[in-house]
Amino acid sequence: MRTGGGIPRSGPRFRDALVAPRRWALWRQRPRVVVYCLLTEAAAVALTLRPYPVAVDRRTVLILATLLVLGVLQAETGRRVERIRRRVSETPHINMTSVWTFAGVLLLPPPLLALLVTGLYTHLAIRSWYRLQRVPASRTASNAAIILLSCYAAQAVVPDVRTALTHGWGGTFALAAAGATFFAVNALLVLPARHEIGHTPEALFGTWSDNGLEVATLCLGALNALALATLPGLVLLVLPPLLLLHRTVLVKQLEVAAHRDEKTGLYNTSGWHARAERTLAATARQRSTFGLLMLDLDHFKQVNDTYGHLAGDAVLRAVAQAIISAVRGRGDAVGRFGGEEFVVVLPGITEPDIGAVAERIRRAISALTVPVGQLSITGQSVSIGSAVYPQAGTSLQRLLDAADTALYHAKATGRNKVVHVADLK
Repeated sequence: MRTGGGIPRSGPRFRDALVAPRRWALWRQRPRVVVYCLLTEAAAVALTLRPYPVAVDRRTVLILATLLVLGVLQAETGRRVERIRRRVSETPHINMTSVWTFAGVLLLPPPLLALLVTGLYTHLAIRSWYRLQRVPASRTASNAAIILLSCYAAQAVVPDVRTALTHGWGGTFALAAAGATFFAVNALLVLPARHEIGHTPEALFGTWSDNGLEVATLCLGALNALALATLPGLVLLVLPPLLLLHRTVLVKQLEVAAHRDEKTGLYNTSGWHARAERTLAATARQRSTFGLLMLDLDHFKQVNDTYGHLAGDAVLRAVAQAIISAVRGRGDAVGRFGGEEFVVVLPGITEPDIGAVAERIRRAISALTVPVGQLSITGQSVSIGSAVYPQAGTSLQRLLDAADTALYHAKATGRNKVVHVADLK
């Protein structure tokens, strides 16, 4: 289940939860986020309160209780892993509550489905406040509303699992359609609720691994529903693989985090070298070319000295996004070599074209306006050196040395320019 926004890091205090409405964290968000959260919550409440011609029997209440208890149990047993996952994730966080909520989509009438989602997210809110990190209640309420709307959208596709079971392959396709509807609606609804919207597909919708996790939990949710509809005792068998999935996903996220720069989200030195070596090997096999850019921000120390290191970090993040936007579409790898130095590998590019890409990056950085508190930092510039394989070298180190030589020449001859190593010969 996708959730939006980052997580504040301050410790919890009970009296902080009992604040006047005018001091709610919601009002500190951007106006579009405030309006969107209120609209989605109002829509979820309206859809829940409309009359439904359903009769709630004892079996349905037991299913609700079972899903709620197992959902809380899974959240408690996996809370340590979930806490670490939230801290290391750079993309929209995907929790595993859809194992229970999607089962509710297939088994519960809308009013009881609303109770299930409310119960699970109330527990998450309490757990987040006291045990994980201080998460505003408004964020949890917004996430719960989005999940409930996703559930209602999926429920409109297939009435219940019992109906699906009586329709053979048609029922199977209906279940798949319900899962796809839930997945798509959830992915789209969570975007406007986020404080910051990313500029890359991964930042917007998560990685392939993230989305694979969401699909896996929806599949487990469907199996959950089938077990409860036929042999209820089998639902307990979902917990062990779910907890193992928790840990497997964490290991993958830790592996990714080890190759990423924590300030910018770009590849760090080791991660970029590994990616660049793979590019070099593939290029050599295909007898193709690739380009390499080395970038260094001009007079960046003045930003830290004038505005502070936190402002400097904000500038670095903005520069990273500007570079990514400027080279998007080439399967490029952008890395940070520490300080204010960046490096880019451009597969399949030739010497006539690499200059245009470098100039696009230079202009994008020069046009940056970085808001920091009540101030805006402008006037950044960058010096860039470029080299192309195999003309400038046939090993990664030779290419880096060549690009670094061109970068040094750009610095020494006035900064805020692009210098190609081919022009120095």
